[in-house]
Amino acid sequence: MTMFERLQKPFLTVETGEAYQPIRLTYPLYQKDRLVNALNKLKCCEKNPTANSWNWFWREECDDLHFESLDSYKKNPGYPLRLGTLTIRDNTLYINLPSFKRACLAVPFFNRTIESEVAKVDHADFINKVFGVDERLPHGFAELFKEDELEKIVEQRVREYEKIQQDVEHAKTAEEAFTILSSYTQTESKKRLPYAERYVFQESMNSDPDVIFLGFYIFLRGRELVAIRRWFGETGYSLATAAEETVEQVFGGMNIDIIE
Repeated sequence: MTMFERLQKPFLTVETGEAYQPIRLTYPLYQKDRLVNALNKLKCCEKNPTANSWNWFWREECDDLHFESLDSYKKNPGYPLRLGTLTIRDNTLYINLPSFKRACLAVPFFNRTIESEVAKVDHADFINKVFGVDERLPHGFAELFKEDELEKIVEQRVREYEKIQQDVEHAKTAEEAFTILSSYTQTESKKRLPYAERYVFQESMNSDPDVIFLGFYIFLRGRELVAIRRWFGETGYSLATAAEETVEQVFGGMNIDIIE
């Protein structure tokens, strides 16, 4: 597709205005019966009659969720918007959503709704691209996400990070350590992002949930910006630039100086 065609045919968006980028949240399930009971009590979740799945609607308990990308969409109480779907399979809860924004809203919402001893978010699988309005879309999340490929990507990144960490620790001077780390960051930011990728939630016993959720947002927002800018031909737009813009937007808007 030429650049002119792309400008004439913008990328696909969801009803609330953000880019269509499928993402799947995965929760190891510890107490299935308690989870089913909790979901059935939610008025914003509606169980499907023939499957162990629920539709998540923008109503009732999550009515106050905010979409800053929203422009012309008007809520109709009689026909609430479906935000995503929840499915239980093989002692695992999957939440399938059509955009990064909805995932960033879903994680804290279900963290408040589902107790950690029942189920807890482990990772998110997502697509690093936007789609044309007339482009063929992958059919279902099983086609989108190949478990072995995603695991390989995660393992490779962990190995690379551990090597850099060792190099930094064995550096003879602080300047040498900084140079190693800076070089690694620049190299990473220029890499071609994989088509599908996995974000693993890292959490310690004393982690602040708000900090975890903010980190998830910054991570996804940077990749969303890269996908959109590159769709419009900005091939040099890097993940590092996206991260800087996102951090500035988040902390600048909060009037917080992140450098103490």
